[in-house]
Amino acid sequence: MPKRSTPKKRAARKSPAKSTRSSKPSKGIPHFLSVAVVVSDRNNAVAWYTEKFGLDVVDDMDHWQTVGRKGAPGLLHLCQVTEYDADGKLEPGNSGNAFTLPGDFQAACQALMDRGVEFTTPPTKFDWGWGATVRDPDGNEIYLTPGA
Repeated sequence: MPKRSTPKKRAARKSPAKSTRSSKPSKGIPHFLSVAVVVSDRNNAVAWYTEKFGLDVVDDMDHWQTVGRKGAPGLLHLCQVTEYDADGKLEPGNSGNAFTLPGDFQAACQALMDRGVEFTTPPTKFDWGWGATVRDPDGNEIYLTPGA
């Protein structure tokens, strides 16, 4: 039977002082542009996501209305259900979308509460860190976590 060799110890990696992630997408590699959120009324949704949730209108071109942060990647495309299915039904619940809240997480959540945003899970300290869940007027739930 051959002898097992002892694995060599790896040198400890030094973490860079500055992030090496680029905000520009690499050539030939897909990057996130937008994700659809199905809503009952696009105008009401735009108002909620901008006035209550604090996002910006990034695109406003008839059907293509997106909200997010101007100049930042990642947008929500607000899709009105009746535009693609006259009898379409909303499916409230976990939308799969997550947002980071920069700065003091609890204070940022309180600011959302003060603007009338409904929390289905209030800011909670879990074993792994802080989190919360909010619900838009159509029942789409959005996960919140602290961010830089």
